[in-house]
Amino acid sequence: MFNSLSGRLVILTTIFVMLAEVLIFVPSIARFREDYLMNRLERAQIASLALLADDMIDMELETELLENAGVFNVVLRRDQVRQLMLASELPQPISQTFDMRDDSATVLIRDALSRFVSPENEVIRVIGAPVRDAGLLIEITMETAPLRMAMIDYGVRILILSAVISIVTASLLFVAMRALLLKPIKGVVGAMQNYAAAPEDARRIITPSAGVTELREAEEALQTLQTDLTQALRQKDRLAQLGSAVSKVSHDLRNILTTAQLFTDRIEMSEDPAVKRMAPKLVSSITRAVHLCESTLAFGKAEEPSPTLTLLALDTLVDEVIESERLAVGDADVRFLSTVPPDMMVRADPEQLYRVLANLVRNARQALVAADGTGEITVAGREDARAWWIEVADTGPGLPSKAQEHLFTPFQGGARKGGSGLGLAISAELVRGHGGALELTSTGPDGTSFTIFLPKGDGMLVPIPVQPARVGVGSEPEAQ
Repeated sequence: MFNSLSGRLVILTTIFVMLAEVLIFVPSIARFREDYLMNRLERAQIASLALLADDMIDMELETELLENAGVFNVVLRRDQVRQLMLASELPQPISQTFDMRDDSATVLIRDALSRFVSPENEVIRVIGAPVRDAGLLIEITMETAPLRMAMIDYGVRILILSAVISIVTASLLFVAMRALLLKPIKGVVGAMQNYAAAPEDARRIITPSAGVTELREAEEALQTLQTDLTQALRQKDRLAQLGSAVSKVSHDLRNILTTAQLFTDRIEMSEDPAVKRMAPKLVSSITRAVHLCESTLAFGKAEEPSPTLTLLALDTLVDEVIESERLAVGDADVRFLSTVPPDMMVRADPEQLYRVLANLVRNARQALVAADGTGEITVAGREDARAWWIEVADTGPGLPSKAQEHLFTPFQGGARKGGSGLGLAISAELVRGHGGALELTSTGPDGTSFTIFLPKGDGMLVPIPVQPARVGVGSEPEAQ
């Protein structure tokens, strides 16, 4: 019980209530002592009235009056004259004098605590003002033992009452907290345990129902977390299944393409000028397809293979990409433009950089064809002392906001209907393998632009300093 939240809540509530009662106890004892002494002064004043009514009373009546008042002597000052109204023998000398007419709260508390902890029976003098203006002052002598016993009895009753109040308050608070907080918390814990047993089952996701604002916010945050995790687990399972299927297809396709490579040797021997002109492109395309199948198999096992870096002419590589995509344009009025300097050399893996550029140009071409069939695609290149920069831009309608949120996430970043969303994810991974970065520079109604950053140094990744993507209104999903 002591380790539970409810048990600790009961204990802390009891302790705090008792602490509050203790803080109240001290001034209460001081107040009780003041009332006790003032009561003795009033009794003594009443007893002295008998003597004022009859100047001659016998000793037995005087003793009885003093005993009823609980004092030894009564002195009354009237008309500037101090009169000993009632008197008896003192058991011991007077030890202290207390004037109740002008004592402050601090003095009353100090005197009360001193008397409470002092067990000695003493005789004290108490001075006060008579009630109803029956004189200037009244003075009595009395024992302290009855006063201290009355104070102890009062204190015990206060402590018992405080304990009862603490227990009742703690019990009520426990019942209220258990119904309003502890029970909903246990419900959240139970929902978490139920979800943990089968996180792929969307039916186990918690449904927020708490009435407490903070607890409901926690349930909503947990619901979002569980929803995202369930989707991620499902996506992971689909990726695993797809990876297995793609690996099998790539394996068989590689074998078919390898066979096709054997026939290209015979085609190259043809004397037909058109065949001689087209054969090198066919050989190059089949070779790239074989390499792609091999890379896919490697990716299915672990990840993309490390790039084999070499210096290559960027404009030649860009021309091959543009030539390949130009054949796929068909009847659309899509123009391709390369502004790469003829002497610009970059250090990269030729096959991997070709795949990156091919993905970006292909996405741009598909976006333009799907929009209105017109537009322009530009591939530009520049370099400075620390890096090479390659930009692929189009004049298409731009990327939708949903595609931008998951731009480089496999199977989620696709914006074109029927697109898989793999192209940009693979391209980003290939560029990271070069120590660089692929970023969306801008997107909107005027077009979309991607920038490839390749460092010239030791290959360490340096953040690409590009502006955040500009999202236009009315963008259409046309990039893959």
